[in-house]
Amino acid sequence: MKYRMMLTRLSIAGVLAGGIVLPANAQLKSPVNEAVPLTFVDPYIGSGGHGHVFVGASVPYGAVQVGPTNIVKGWDWCSGYHYSDDVLIGFPQTHLSGTGIGDLGDVMIMPYTDQPNIYKAPDDSSNGKKIIGRSHPGSKYTHEQEVARPGYYSVQLLDYGIKAELTATERVALHRYTFPKDKTAKVLIDLQQGIGWDGPTDTYLEQKDDYTLVGYRFSKGWASDQRLWFAIKSNVPLQKLELLKNNEPVAGKSLKAVNTKGVITFANAGTVQLKIGISPVSSENAMNNIQAELPGWDFTKTVEAANAKWNAALSRIQLSTDNSDQRTVFYTALYHTMIAPALFNDHNGDYRGTDKKVYHNPGFNNYSVFSLWDIYRSCAPLATLIQPEKINDFCNSMLAIHSQQGKLPVWPLMGSETNCMVGYHAVPLLADAYKKGFRGFSGEKALEAMKATANNGEFGLNYVASKGYIPAEKEHESVSKGMEYAIDDWCIAQLARQLGKKDDAALYAKRAKYYQNYFDSSIHFVRPRLENGSFKTPYDPFNSIHENGDFTEGNGWQYTWLVPQDPQGLIKLMGGDEPFTIKLDSLFNVKGDMGAQASNDISGLIGMYAHGNEPSHHVTYLYSFAGKPWKTAEKVRQVNNEFYTTKPDGLAGNEDCGAMSSWFVWSALGMYPVNPANGVYVFGSPLFNRATINVGKGKTFTVQTTNNSKDNIYIQSATLNGKPYAKSYIRHEDLLKGGVLIFVMGNKPNNSFGKAISSRPPAE
Repeated sequence: MKYRMMLTRLSIAGVLAGGIVLPANAQLKSPVNEAVPLTFVDPYIGSGGHGHVFVGASVPYGAVQVGPTNIVKGWDWCSGYHYSDDVLIGFPQTHLSGTGIGDLGDVMIMPYTDQPNIYKAPDDSSNGKKIIGRSHPGSKYTHEQEVARPGYYSVQLLDYGIKAELTATERVALHRYTFPKDKTAKVLIDLQQGIGWDGPTDTYLEQKDDYTLVGYRFSKGWASDQRLWFAIKSNVPLQKLELLKNNEPVAGKSLKAVNTKGVITFANAGTVQLKIGISPVSSENAMNNIQAELPGWDFTKTVEAANAKWNAALSRIQLSTDNSDQRTVFYTALYHTMIAPALFNDHNGDYRGTDKKVYHNPGFNNYSVFSLWDIYRSCAPLATLIQPEKINDFCNSMLAIHSQQGKLPVWPLMGSETNCMVGYHAVPLLADAYKKGFRGFSGEKALEAMKATANNGEFGLNYVASKGYIPAEKEHESVSKGMEYAIDDWCIAQLARQLGKKDDAALYAKRAKYYQNYFDSSIHFVRPRLENGSFKTPYDPFNSIHENGDFTEGNGWQYTWLVPQDPQGLIKLMGGDEPFTIKLDSLFNVKGDMGAQASNDISGLIGMYAHGNEPSHHVTYLYSFAGKPWKTAEKVRQVNNEFYTTKPDGLAGNEDCGAMSSWFVWSALGMYPVNPANGVYVFGSPLFNRATINVGKGKTFTVQTTNNSKDNIYIQSATLNGKPYAKSYIRHEDLLKGGVLIFVMGNKPNNSFGKAISSRPPAE
C-alpha cells in the first residue's frame, strides 16, 4: 500500500505462554505441543523484503507497540525496522505494521554508556532536493543476539555491552536495560525522532521527582496532527537529567520546544527498568495507565501476562498438521492480524477524537489505525469470526469518527484522518457486522453515516451521483475509485434492506452496478471514460501509472476483476462461464510491460495477478462462481506455496495491518470471504489435517481433511456434520452453529463438485 523466529529462539526470560516455563535457550522437542500456538509465531517473517512488519513487543490490539528502530533508509523501513539492517537508534513506544507509509515512533529511548556512538542517516535526493541525513546515537547489533516474540523483545547492544529487553501491557511499555557494571549508565529520551514522514511540531519533557518524568510529543506526518502524552517511571533514582533543545543543553527541570531531548544519568545502575505509559489525552492519564496496568516491577510476570494474552488469542484456532513451516506461517499470519487496529483510549475510557476534543466515558473502547482499504477484504471478516468481542467497539469507533468529522473514516491514524487510498471502506465493516448479528451499535446511525459519506461529493463522488461514473479528466484514479465505491454501495444497500429502507436499498443497489459503466464489452476490460461518455484512448490494460493515473496501484488487467459484490454480473458481462474462465485463465498467464511509473505495490505476480496488493486477493476464488472450484484450488495452492514462507522476505508485499496475512489464514482453512459483507465463504484448498475454530458460546467448528497432501489439492467431496455437502461455499451462520466439515482430497479435479448452479456461491 502507498504507504524467522527459529524454534531455537525460545528464551523469553525463561517464560512462555500460559504458565508454560522453559529454561533459557530451551528448544522445542518433538512431538510439538500444538496447544501453545504462541511458540510457533515468528515475528521476523515479513521484516525483510517489502513486508514492512512491526518487530517488537505488544499485546493483541494494544496501544503500545514497543520495539527497535533503525535509521530509516527508504520505503522498506516504514515500520522503522528492516531485517537487512544492523544499527539500532532506539526503542520507541509506537509503530505501524506493514503499511506503505512510515509514521509514529513516539518517545524514542536509547540506552548507552559514557558517550554514545554516532551513526549517520544517508543523504536523500529522491525529491530533487538534497537533504543531508541526520546523525543518531545508536549501536550495532546482530540477529544472533536478538530475540523477537509477540510479547517480548531483547537485543544485545554491541557498542555498549547493554542487554535491552522490552515487554508491554495494553498502554504501557516496560523496558529493562542491563548495563555493564564498570560504565556510566545513560538513557536518551528523544522526542524529536520519529519514523519516516513523521516530524515533531511541539514537544515537552519535565522531571517531576527522582523517579518520574512526564511530557508530550505533538507531530505531523501521515497523521497530520498527532498528539501523544507520556509518563516515565524508573525503578532506580535518576542521578541527573540533562535537557537538550536542538541538541544544545538547556538548564532546568523542564523544556518545551520543537526538538526536545533528555539524557538521564544513573548512578551505579546495574539493571534499570522504565515503565512508559502513553495517552492520547494527558500525562496524568498516562500515569494512571501505569498505575492501573503495571503497578509493580516484575518483568518476568509482565512477559508471562503478555504471552498469555497472545496465546489465548492465537488459540482461537487450533491446528493439527505435520508441516512445521506451514504451522509457523499460519500462526505468524494470525498474529499479524491482531496488531491493528490499535487501542486509542486510556484505561478510564478517555480518548481524543478527530476533532481533537476529549471524550469521557463513551461506553466503548476506542480504536484507531484502521487500514480500511486493505482490511475490509478479509482481515475484518476474520475478526468477526475469531474476535467477536472486539467488533462492536470497532464499529462504534468508526461511527464516532463520523460524528466528529462528518464522514466515516477512510484511513484513521491516531486521531487524524489521512484520507489515504480510495473508497469509503468503513462501510463494509459496518454492514458485515450488522449482517452477522452484532447489535452493540446502532444500525440506523450506521446507515445514516454511510449515506452521508457516499454523498459528500469528494473524490469523484459528485460524478457518481450525477453520471454513474467518474470522468477520467476530472478525477485521478477514476476507475479504481468507481469500482471501490460500487462495492461500498452494495454494502449500503444490504444494510438498508435489513432495516426495511426500501428506497435506500434500491438506490444503492443501482449504484452497486455502476462498475458496469467502466466495462468495455469490445475488449472485456474496465477502462477509464471521459466526460462525454466515450472511453479514453489510447488504452493499454497493462500500463499502470502510480501517480495521477487511472488506477490505484494497479492496471486494467487487475481491476477488471474487482467486482466481489457481483461476480455473477461480471460473468454475464464476459459472455458466460466459459468466456469468463478463459479470460480469468489468461490473467494468470499473460505477460506485459506495466511501464516505468508502475507502483512498487504491484508485486507477487503470477502473470498479471498481483498477490502483493489487496485488489487481487479475491480473484483466485472467482472460478467457483463459474462452476470450476478446482481451478480455484490450483491457484490458491500456488499462491500459498510461492508467496508465504518462513523467511524474512516471506510476504509478497506490504503486510498492511493484517491484510496480507488474513488471506493466508482464510485460505489455509480452506475458504475465503470473496464478498466482504455477505457472510459467504468460498471454498479453496485447505492446507491442514485439521483446524478447529472456537466460534464462541462453547462451540467449535472443525475443518478436517482426508488424503490431503501437496499433490492432493483438489476437493473430491465434502460432508458437513456427517451429511453430504455439495456446495462450494459455506455461510458464516453455519460456522457459528459448530460442527465438522470434512473434505476428501485428491490429486485430480472432480469436475462435478461445485459445478451445478445450485452449488455455486450465491449473490447474497
